[in-house]
Order: sequence, then C-alpha cells, then structure tokens
Amino acid sequence: MALSLALIILFSLLAGKLCTRIALPPLVGMIAVGVVLGPVALNILDPTIMAASADLRLIALIVILLRSGFSLSKKSLHQVGIHALLLGFLPATCEALMIFALAPSLLGISAMEAAILGSILAAVSPAVVVPPMIRFIEERRGEKKSIPTMVLAGASLDDVTVIVAYSILIGIYSGKQVNVAWQIASIPLSILSGVGVGLVVGLLLVTLFERFNPRATKRTLIVVGLSILLVSLGTVLQGWNIPFAALIAVMSIGFVILEKRERMASEISSKLGKIWIFAQMLLFALVGSQVQIGAALDAGLKGLALIFIALLARSVGTCLCIVGTNLSRKERLFVVLSYIPKATVQAAIGAGPLLVMQAGGMPTRPGELILAMAVMSILVTAPLGAMAIKWGGRVLLVQEPEVRR
Repeated sequence: MALSLALIILFSLLAGKLCTRIALPPLVGMIAVGVVLGPVALNILDPTIMAASADLRLIALIVILLRSGFSLSKKSLHQVGIHALLLGFLPATCEALMIFALAPSLLGISAMEAAILGSILAAVSPAVVVPPMIRFIEERRGEKKSIPTMVLAGASLDDVTVIVAYSILIGIYSGKQVNVAWQIASIPLSILSGVGVGLVVGLLLVTLFERFNPRATKRTLIVVGLSILLVSLGTVLQGWNIPFAALIAVMSIGFVILEKRERMASEISSKLGKIWIFAQMLLFALVGSQVQIGAALDAGLKGLALIFIALLARSVGTCLCIVGTNLSRKERLFVVLSYIPKATVQAAIGAGPLLVMQAGGMPTRPGELILAMAVMSILVTAPLGAMAIKWGGRVLLVQEPEVRR
C-alpha cells in the first residue's frame, strides 16, 4: 500500500501542476492518474488500497465537508436559507424525472431501473463543488449576496435527498419490505437530526477547547476524529432505519465553532486546508481508479445524450430555485454551472444495482448499463463542471473589496 500511496501522491502533484498550466482544474489530472494507475490501464495499485478505497474516499469527503461547515456563517445562511433548501431537492428531482422518462426508450431498461438510474445520476458532487466555493468565499467573490454559501448548503442537502431516494428504490427493486412513507419522511428528519447532533457536538467541542486549550493541530485532529465517528454512527443508525444525516452533522460542527469562536474556527479551517492537499489526491485518484472506460463506452451516444438532456432539466430546476432572488443573469448562470459536476456519489453507488441483480439471480444487463452511465457521468461532468465553476467564479461573480479592520 505504501508504494501505491507514493505513486498517487507524486503523480497527482505532477498531473495537478500540468492541468493548472493549461488552465484546467487539478482534479482533472488527479482523476486521470487514478484511471491510468487503476485496473483499467496499468493496474499497479495495491489490492489493499483498492479494498480500502471507499473508506479513504469517505474520510476525504469528511475533510472537505468540515471545511464547508467552517465557511458557513449564520448571516449568510439566513440570507439564502429558502433558496438553499430548494437547491437541495428541486434540481435533482427535475434531472431524475427526465432520466425516468427517457431512459426506457433510449437504453432499453424498465421504468424501475430508469428510476434507480435517475437517483444515482441526480446527485451533485460535493467533492468537486465545495473546494472552489470555499475559495470564492475566501476571495469574497459573490460575498455580498452569499452565492457560494447558497451553493455549498444546497449541494450538501442534495446528496441527502438523492441517497434516500436511491435507498427506497433499490430496496423495492430487490424485493425488500420498504416503508415508502417513512423513508420520504426520513429526509427532513435526517437533516434535522444531523443538524441537532452537529450543534451539540460543536458546542461541547468549544467548551472543551476553551477549558483545556489544546494546540490548533490537536483541535483539528479531534474534530476530524469525532466527525469520522459520527459518520460511522450514521451507518449503524441507517441499519436500524433511524434517520440521521451524518454528513450534515459534520458540517454543523464547523458552523457552530465559527459562530461561537471565529478565531478558533479560522485556525482549524487553516489546518483542514493543509490536510485537504493530501486528501484530495486520494479522493480523486481513487475515484478515477473505479472508472471503467469500457463500461462507459457501452452506454454509447444514447447514454451521452441522456446525460446532457438530464443536465438541461437539472438546469431548469436550478433556475426555478433562484426565482425571486436579487441575483443578476451572470450570477444565476454561475449557480446553474455549479450544479453540473458529478463524481462522489456516482463512484460510491454506481455499481450497487449490478450487485443486487447478481445476488438476486436477475439479468445483469440493466445493472451493467447503470454502472456504465454512472462512469460516463463522472468522466463527462466532473471535468466539465470543474472547469465551468472555475471560469464562472472568475468571470461571473463580483469580487467584493476586502474589509479592513
């Protein structure tokens, strides 16, 4: 595993630098490194790191969501609250419905399989969206109208909604007894419980840090460790059908510390930024290692067309979410572009339906197509979305002058 980590680090740094030179986001190079080093090409990554890939990617996601929480101020959230809430479910719903309507005729799968495909493809990637939004907040781009904050909050809620929808559909498809009403009700309950637990943990941490005054590095490690425990708790509670959005809880921890002790939050956020330098290499390289180019090609031009048509539907939903805001046309376009990229959720659950079909002795072609579409969505939208966000932040958002204290 040590050699694989060394290869990922060195080649990711090199690829990221090369991408920066040609005006591409570094994550594009990191995903490419994973593709080349992974099973689809050279196949030189140690099996142990491939086996631990899901856990490593989750830890990296926790780090970036913590950074997100430390960037969400109460004032900004109050300014964008209702619109962030709409962004948490309406764009994904529009995209999923479009896939549900078109996939049976384009891909030759059943209506239920099309619904499952829609629930997988409809999730935006926080791993792609969050880092540039944090950078825009630091650079005070779109700060006056809290645009990056709105996108941050909406993208996180989006994932909760989509994953719950996927759980309902795959449960029904596999023949399990699923209480649909309870599962739907669990979406707001998951968010509320996640926020509540995160607030309590954040307040406890502020109290403990003030009493024992550990160094900023130790504070950061404590926050990361507790966040991983919360996500592990969320997995256990999910098995018991208890609604709890662990990733929302993780974000809430940073929010509380920022509200209570801004200087402390700034120190921890700075340390998390340094951890992210390494974590993003693992996240995107390991996402790339999961990509199967052959599977993506199997989806063909019809699959590619479906992805772009669904993105248009998603964009319509995104526009509806910001009706009534004081955003300019350029700023509205930026929000739409920010909801393009997919990677994290698709890499995590794209193969799920295929595994269910194999376990149930069902025909596996629909599962293979769903996996192919998930892979294609990553290959197409992650680089495209990352580039669009980078361009949009520079060109479409107004940079506010720095406030002198």
